[in-house]
Amino acid sequence: MKVIDKWSDKIKKLQKEKNAVILAHYYQQPEIQEIADFVGDSLELSRKAAESKADIIVFAGVYFMAETAKILNPSKKVLVPDVNAGCSLADGCPPDQFKDFLKNYPNHTVITYINCSAEIKTLSDIVCTSSNAKKVIESVPKKQPIVFAPDKNLGNYLNKETGRNMVLWEGSCIVHEAFSLEKLIDLYQKNPDAVIIAHPESEAHILKTAQYIGSTSGMINYVKSSPENKFIVATENGILHKMRQEVPDKILIPVPSKEDNTCACSECAFMKLNTLEKLYQCLLNESNEVLLEKEIMEKAKIPIQRMLQL
Repeated sequence: MKVIDKWSDKIKKLQKEKNAVILAHYYQQPEIQEIADFVGDSLELSRKAAESKADIIVFAGVYFMAETAKILNPSKKVLVPDVNAGCSLADGCPPDQFKDFLKNYPNHTVITYINCSAEIKTLSDIVCTSSNAKKVIESVPKKQPIVFAPDKNLGNYLNKETGRNMVLWEGSCIVHEAFSLEKLIDLYQKNPDAVIIAHPESEAHILKTAQYIGSTSGMINYVKSSPENKFIVATENGILHKMRQEVPDKILIPVPSKEDNTCACSECAFMKLNTLEKLYQCLLNESNEVLLEKEIMEKAKIPIQRMLQL
């Protein structure tokens, strides 16, 4: 029996015994995506967390995602395979510094990308994901000034898309800022028949090359519905597993990172900390539980619910 199959069988058995649901982000290892009950982007997984009837939620993603699941399910036990699976966006926006930052912008509506900590969500009026950010921003009257955090690249893209002039926090995703424009151009010259698609967390010079810009789920749907046969994909390479399942006959080419000279891919080291063995151990021992203060959960739930209602 393969090692992967051994852990998968153990996890499935435990999962049934404990009435647990496994949620996994598209950037997880393929074997984790395969065993998950639901695989999706931040918005899809937020919805699944809110709808869950399970006693235990195992969230294979990064920590802020598990926090969101806990906020939406305060009475349930939420576990993570590895507590060190963080996020450069969330880590780059400390609550005390953000609180001081907001003092400079009174009377602004605060919109935060879901890639932030629970504490940052408590300072927000509404939360958004890359799937619904434009819709969330357009729900705010045009004359009302907005602070957008923590992703400056997503914020710049949304300013152009909506015609707003939102105040931006200076945060970014280390994975989406790692793409090499030079290598992307080289790829395109070798594949002039390819369509470039990119995640809006990417830098502006990468987005300028793209024929389609969208969330992880948006990119998958675009590739499925497009009549084109070849795509250059600018996002974390974990998405390729699901894409290849959806469009097995199409050619998918990942954009290399600036530092990548060994393989044509860009990986989130945080996402890849999770493994099947860690998932099994956290479910077996009910360890790595996400615990938040009641007050934080209650305050953070308000902007998340506003998003879900939209």
